[in-house]
Amino acid sequence: MAAKKSDRKLSRPRRIAAIVCFLAIAPSILFGLRTFVSFRLLRSAYEAGAPMTSSIRPWMTLQYVATTFRMPATALVTTLKLPASTDPSTSLKTLADRARVAPSVYVEEVQRVIATLAPAAMTAPGASSSSWLATIEDQALTALLVYGYPALGLTLLLGAIGLPLPDGVTTTVAGSLAAQGRIDWFWAATTAVGASVLGDAIGYGFGRFVGQNFIERHGRWFGFTAARRARAQLLFDQWGIATVFITRTFMSYLSSIASILAGLSRYRLGKFIAATLIGRVLWTAGYFGLGYGIGVNWEAATGFLTNLSLLLLFLLVLVSSGAIASGRFATAQPD
Repeated sequence: MAAKKSDRKLSRPRRIAAIVCFLAIAPSILFGLRTFVSFRLLRSAYEAGAPMTSSIRPWMTLQYVATTFRMPATALVTTLKLPASTDPSTSLKTLADRARVAPSVYVEEVQRVIATLAPAAMTAPGASSSSWLATIEDQALTALLVYGYPALGLTLLLGAIGLPLPDGVTTTVAGSLAAQGRIDWFWAATTAVGASVLGDAIGYGFGRFVGQNFIERHGRWFGFTAARRARAQLLFDQWGIATVFITRTFMSYLSSIASILAGLSRYRLGKFIAATLIGRVLWTAGYFGLGYGIGVNWEAATGFLTNLSLLLLFLLVLVSSGAIASGRFATAQPD
């Protein structure tokens, strides 16, 4: 009787894990495809000699593409050998369907056409955003170009603490600058890792010594919202100290919240720093390495890395839940 009761106790977590595993299949496939397409378009853009065209996607219309790269829509229609009566508001996907080719293949053709027609494709599109977040991002990137290592370190330090700064884009740009020989790759990477870990340590100390009441009242100023706290707390409940590593790599937008929660929970500082350091080294290697490898197209690079990070995250969930559902992680229940 006791054995049957124990089996019933084990069956419920396994059923839940099986459901999670099943639900993780579709996102894994989706982000796998998005990662592949992003990488393919990045590569084809560089092969065409127009890196910025890697931002083109099948949902875009002819007019949108022409405006973005400062060229007449009629020139794009003519060079693509489309009928003169083609509506400029037609999407690239629709044109691909008419040509009976895959949308990604048609986008590659558009990239090659733009490379021959628009010099702007060699640098950056003219579209810009006027939001305050975009302004902060622009200022941070300008500071990086002007001041180098100090700006890189300060951006990542404050970003790790929780301020809304473009830490991923900044690290990618630093990699691009290192590839151009404008900064030293070793010192840039060391600065990025050191500043991020220091910011995480400050967040940990803040959670440990300031107190929960103060954080709950004023935490919104550094990203400590109720929704983010709930997500981070759920990760801690499921993964323990491994959450620190996960929020430095796959879910970096929760890193500052996880640091504070680790401090509030009084996790051992040595374990926290070790998990933080490993996670930050891998995160920096990903963004910095991508910038070093692809050069000037920062936005497309970070988009690719975002898709890749989400793919790895869902694969982790898929494998872990599958192992639990199969009973591989089952532990004996006390009598």
